[in-house]
Amino acid sequence: MPAEKMEDSGKEEAMSNGGGLVYEDNEVEDSVRPEDLSELLAAGTKESHDKAENTQFVKDFLRGRIRRELFKLGTVALYFTYTAMEEEIERNKDHPQFAPLYFPAELHRHEALARDVEYFYGEDWQSQVSCSPATQRYVDRIHEVGRTDPALLVAHSYTRYMGDLSGGQVLKKVAQRALKLPPTGEGLNFYQFDGIHSAKAFKQLYRSRMNELELDAPTKERIVAEANRAFQFNMEVFAELEEVGKTLQDEVLDAGVPAHGDMQGDISQCPYYAAKMAASGGTAYACQMAVAALRHPTGQVLLAAWVAAIAGLAAWYLM
Repeated sequence: MPAEKMEDSGKEEAMSNGGGLVYEDNEVEDSVRPEDLSELLAAGTKESHDKAENTQFVKDFLRGRIRRELFKLGTVALYFTYTAMEEEIERNKDHPQFAPLYFPAELHRHEALARDVEYFYGEDWQSQVSCSPATQRYVDRIHEVGRTDPALLVAHSYTRYMGDLSGGQVLKKVAQRALKLPPTGEGLNFYQFDGIHSAKAFKQLYRSRMNELELDAPTKERIVAEANRAFQFNMEVFAELEEVGKTLQDEVLDAGVPAHGDMQGDISQCPYYAAKMAASGGTAYACQMAVAALRHPTGQVLLAAWVAAIAGLAAWYLM
């Protein structure tokens, strides 16, 4: 939906959280060159972006049609993903091909996600949650990259963090309203970047640091390939969860939440906002863990909360 058709109130609200609307952040710096990594990522992930557009499910999410349990399990999935990524970032914080992108105070999310999971599950949350099979594959890849090829961490960190500062802010407002979460931010700490005063300025800094990394052309190509692989991991998570959701559709009533202020931001620019379409057909690996989840309404939780992860993976295409 074109930006000019978005209601002023919705636009101001979304932008108040660090410039989260993706169409507001497409400026191109004069100094950007075609061989810069940010430009290579934008061009090299376009196909993945195109595959991930226009799913009805995410449109419904943006209109506030999200179940609380769905959001809870998705937060768990993000917790495991970010814990793995930040373990590897710490391991490689002095690596010359990653060190300039080390911003733990500004960016790291696993502690915030732990607080969110505790809010939803209580003090004994660690005994209640587990990593889904598709999420585990993503986690395993992050650890492999951190141990064997740290330059590829650039793809994972840039994808996640910059997206969280962009499209993820839209989903924060949608979830807060639809789920009636406290205005003080409980359950949404993941989206709160206290160490960043201007999301736009920080994203420009991060992109500049990334473009200044001393990387040869083959390494840049591998980073772009890894970025597309990150897309695929998340599509697999989404496909896995979509299968769970299909089984539960007849058991769970629609939440009946009205549209989120008819928010019609140009979320179509987010390469992961519609992973359902791209993931269709990739459901053969749903496992016994998912089957067990089917017996309880909470089984759909992973499905929608990973939509938040989807918005987070938009960063390189938005920048």
